[in-house]
Amino acid sequence: MKNSNSDVIADFIHLSSNGVIITTNRPANESELSRIENFLKKINNIDPSSIETPRLPKSKSYIKIIGLPLNSELGTITSNFIKSVLKEIYLFKDATLASKLHVIKVSPKSNKVVIWVDIWDSQSGSVDKNIIN
Repeated sequence: MKNSNSDVIADFIHLSSNGVIITTNRPANESELSRIENFLKKINNIDPSSIETPRLPKSKSYIKIIGLPLNSELGTITSNFIKSVLKEIYLFKDATLASKLHVIKVSPKSNKVVIWVDIWDSQSGSVDKNIIN
């Protein structure tokens, strides 16, 4: 990290059977994680293809979308339909789904559905903040 003019310092590096754990003096951002990945790929004793992309800790967030009609001009709303729509919406550009979408009919006689979207988010909740705001 010294060569990249970063003020992030590795305090502790531990090699385990399922990966490498690196603790730093402060939270790293995505560009610093990319620098760490590039550094690891240049080490002679390590196969570059065995290195997974480093990531920041994540948490699961639940988003509830209410009041959508079950049947529309485009047909019946399904989880696959909602997933394709979310991929096209700018607000969800950084969102990664944590599980399958759930489309639930409000009541047997209603034409309205509730959609539960589970996404992986950073500990700060930055993806949620972009969607909600």
